[in-house]
Amino acid sequence: MKNLSWRLIAVLVVIIMAAVFILPTTSMYLKGASEPDMWPHKKINLGLDLQGGMHLVLEVQTEKAVENAMSLKISDIRQALRKRTMKNRGVTSVDQSAKLNVKLLSPDDLAAFKGIIADDFPDLEVIATSQGINTVVVTLAMKAAEAERVKKFAADQALETIRNRIDAFGVSEPDIRKQGKNRILIQLPGITDTKNAKDLIGKTAILQFRLVDEDGDVRAALDSHAPAGSELLHLIRKDPATGAESSTPMLIKKRVLLTGDSLTDARVLFDNMANEPYVSIEFDRKGARIFSKITGDNVNKRLAIVLDDTVYSAPVIRTKISGGQAQITGGFVMEEARVLAIALRAGALPAPVKILEERTVGPTLGADAIRKGIWSMIIGGMAVVFFMVIYYKGSGLIADVALILNVILIAAGLAAFQATLTLPGIAGIILTIGMAVDANVLIFERIREEINLGQSPIAAVAAGFEKATLTILDANVTTLIAAMVLFQFGSGPVKGFAVTLGIGILSSLFTALVVSRLLFDSILRKANVKTLSI
Repeated sequence: MKNLSWRLIAVLVVIIMAAVFILPTTSMYLKGASEPDMWPHKKINLGLDLQGGMHLVLEVQTEKAVENAMSLKISDIRQALRKRTMKNRGVTSVDQSAKLNVKLLSPDDLAAFKGIIADDFPDLEVIATSQGINTVVVTLAMKAAEAERVKKFAADQALETIRNRIDAFGVSEPDIRKQGKNRILIQLPGITDTKNAKDLIGKTAILQFRLVDEDGDVRAALDSHAPAGSELLHLIRKDPATGAESSTPMLIKKRVLLTGDSLTDARVLFDNMANEPYVSIEFDRKGARIFSKITGDNVNKRLAIVLDDTVYSAPVIRTKISGGQAQITGGFVMEEARVLAIALRAGALPAPVKILEERTVGPTLGADAIRKGIWSMIIGGMAVVFFMVIYYKGSGLIADVALILNVILIAAGLAAFQATLTLPGIAGIILTIGMAVDANVLIFERIREEINLGQSPIAAVAAGFEKATLTILDANVTTLIAAMVLFQFGSGPVKGFAVTLGIGILSSLFTALVVSRLLFDSILRKANVKTLSI
């Protein structure tokens, strides 16, 4: 009786916990709400195939990452040339390529220059030289092995940056993984605001602080080209009331005074005076020191805040700004400001990304999939229930009770662990139903053997459970290991199958070995049964 009492307590505790976790989901779907309104506020998340959402395939422009890496070498090469007093006419990027041209004023310096590259820039190589009258142009490129490393790093960093942005965006159970060398697959279940999601994912988020060219002629730049050292960008303003955008051309100096690499935080605040949100940013210690010097040296000049080649604001510096804080304004609505803050917090993408494939899965398809999946569970479950009752009679009813509890425990487990239910996950539940019955079949056949040997019902049940337990544990533990491997190395749908299978195995072990035994013992002991219906 002591063992029976402990089994009863364990079963009651598990049933109560299951009810606590499954009721919020049940209440949510009955009310047609989007989120549970009762404690513990956890629900069963549905995958992209069940509730709809976004499917994207992105390509990371890794060649651009190599170009960016080469452009960072320009100032270093210039410094090396100055250090050795080697006369030159500058170091420039070759348009639309990851190459640099260095124009030396003396052909005699070519050998020495190649030595500088070999000693100070081992990741670069000279790929061409072009000799003119008293000049020589040397073309540099990144070595193949180093270029591949930069490309791989860019793809990996893009994956992590996009994952951080999506996590901050608040998507439940997104599926984000690499495909090949430079592609990223993204599945966002339940996303309806596809425009903001795409804007957030694709935003390069390269933040720069640059001075406005107050002396340049904007009209002349529009008609022909911008003066040397400046470029023509546009200040974008949006009317919060109408949503209409206005674009104002501005001449912005090319020299970057500070970048977003020094950012430590970006959050949305509200300006009550202007009646609009803005993004407040904070710099690290080094960035704060640089920003303080920039504002101190350029009082009464306009400082442009440039993000992805778009000017968000260009305020006049009234005084030196210390403390490492600044504001980005731009006539934002709240959602735009939130997306911008997320992108800045998560960091800049190392290279632009291109959307290769975009699909939106509608909720109608998801509802149809859920309906068919539930019907398959009901039909399969009912077939198993009828079989157990017909073949094992009264004992089959005990197995059916344990089976129903098993399905409830799986649903509660999915809610408790905030797992995602997918179509393969439903297949995992159906498989678990069969495995749960299989455990009962092993136990019942052992009980039948004991009864045929002349054992009493109580002794036969005890012996049947004792002899079948090791076999059941062995079979289920090996399947659980397989589920863990699938979860570790599988993709999104395979992981969904592995999660439900893993939870189902644990719940079927509990219902077969604990719940069924409790029901048998309660009936046999209290009803003083002389013959067992099996």
